[in-house]
Amino acid sequence: MMRDQGQKPLRLAHPDDMANAILARTGPRIGLAMPLGLGKGILIANALYARAKADPSISLRIFTALTLERPRGKSSLERAFIEPLSQRLFGNYPGLDYARDLHAGELPANVEVNEFFFQAGNWLSVPLAQQSYISANYTHAGAYVLESGVNVIAQLVAPSEMPNGETLSLSCNPDLTLDLLAARATGKADFIMAGEIHPDLPFMGREAEISENEFDLLLDATDRRYPLFAPPREPVSLTDYAIGLHAARLIPDGGTLQIGIGSIGDAIGKALVTRHHDNQTFGELCNALPLGPGWTQAPETAPFQQGLYGASEMLVECFIDLIEAGIIKRAVDGVILHAGFFLGSQNLYRRLREMPRNDRDRIAMSPIAYVNDLYGREDEKRRARLKARFCNSAMMVTLLGATVSDGLEDGRVVSGVGGQYNFVAQSFALEEARSIIMLRATREAGGKTASNIIWNYPHTTIPRHLRDIVITEYGVADLRGRKDADVIASLLAISDSRFQDDLLAKAKAAGKIAANYEIPPHAQDNTPARIGTALGKAHQSGLLSAFPFGSDFTEVERSLLPALARLKSAASNKKELLRLFFKGLILPAPTPRESACLERMGLSDAASLGNRLSALLIRAALSDA
Repeated sequence: MMRDQGQKPLRLAHPDDMANAILARTGPRIGLAMPLGLGKGILIANALYARAKADPSISLRIFTALTLERPRGKSSLERAFIEPLSQRLFGNYPGLDYARDLHAGELPANVEVNEFFFQAGNWLSVPLAQQSYISANYTHAGAYVLESGVNVIAQLVAPSEMPNGETLSLSCNPDLTLDLLAARATGKADFIMAGEIHPDLPFMGREAEISENEFDLLLDATDRRYPLFAPPREPVSLTDYAIGLHAARLIPDGGTLQIGIGSIGDAIGKALVTRHHDNQTFGELCNALPLGPGWTQAPETAPFQQGLYGASEMLVECFIDLIEAGIIKRAVDGVILHAGFFLGSQNLYRRLREMPRNDRDRIAMSPIAYVNDLYGREDEKRRARLKARFCNSAMMVTLLGATVSDGLEDGRVVSGVGGQYNFVAQSFALEEARSIIMLRATREAGGKTASNIIWNYPHTTIPRHLRDIVITEYGVADLRGRKDADVIASLLAISDSRFQDDLLAKAKAAGKIAANYEIPPHAQDNTPARIGTALGKAHQSGLLSAFPFGSDFTEVERSLLPALARLKSAASNKKELLRLFFKGLILPAPTPRESACLERMGLSDAASLGNRLSALLIRAALSDA
């Protein structure tokens, strides 16, 4: 299949023609690689999968990560909320047919799907997906793709910005593709490069801009245009804000920032914007929510003069907010942010498309090996990544400092390691760099509250010998280079007080902390009520709103979100469910807000008993807000 690099790609207008062209070159064995997340050539993949499903003589192995799927509601209430939202946000987004069959247990025997990173929690109950998962650091995945014998890459690409342009952009996913193309150029790999042109994909320049001659085949199916996958931004809770405010005080001016996906990232972003543009208010929030004695260095609270440089595997939307706020602005060789991939709301894609080319070129979409590792061009990276703060989320942290981020004790994978290990390792290799692991102190499960700081756990993502900084809503624990007893004491001090005694007893039973150690007074009121008191005024004023940077949800949907979350938690707690039921019985006539919410849920004229009960519970949950 080796080709002349000066040869123009064959352009096709129909996915079936693309499948025919690929099979004519590969024969019946197809090793299909697709990028993580947004950049998958969906129409190409579905056409190839349809051929394999219809013809058992075709062997199709798919190697990818983060297969994106429309959200699905589990209960009737969740479906009533999600389905209209999904139609509005995703429209005729086709999805990946192999994923639907994999969920249904109908994947044909001649098809195998290997992922190295899951959409969080999406495949916990699908044994075949769990069995086919490949555990890999993001930086190692490219080598595994090559070792798998890949002979086709199907990638979504952005069309040229210039008339009759001869370049395309890898846009959202140069992450692994650039290294795979380099391997092909040196004869270390041989595969068909199949591009699927999407007119809405932002054109990103620098390394992500490549010659169209790198492609063997291009699909330009304008009559099958579909919206880019665009999950809405998550609501930010007061717990998230407390964590974000703590983290914002550890980020030095002139430094380097990495942020992971999710609402805690938005909380950090809002805290940094407040620090920069409303420093007095930031100081007041900091006074109301001390870091705690677990952090002994002077906090970083001043506005940004030099600004920050970004080095993050994912260009989360929060980075664009920080660029617009004048915080991400420290340029290194003309670049203020290096990233390997992006995925976000339609607003993110629009902002990138509409950004002037000169500004967009200050964002360098790059190979993941460049962002996540120090190997290769190391002097350049060290010069750029000054005073780095790598901020990543975790599910749990043990009292001895190990981090659990990707899997459960029974071996099932929730998401994947991704780049977290790489960034933690970088924090120890770079001068003045720190790894910041962030987690909520508790979680709700089965109607009960559980601690996310635990004594031990059979599975860990980051071993205890790489423990560094841990943040919960209750403060900061600085663990680097500290003895085990001090690590335990520091983590107890940022644990929820409802669980401290049990955790301390386990540490004492193991002989890892002094038998006479007691929780210090400053840490004995680690409760949600304390966080509510500290941040309640800022929340009520709108400063710490649920969506600090905007939302795809309507005003009515934003009202429903906390109420539905409350009902979901109550579903496994009979006492709480009965409380809401009796509260709903005595409520007066619906307010206009409640009526709008019931109408949105299709319950304004509830005829059946079940619908009337649902309407009653929703009203009760809304009144709790």
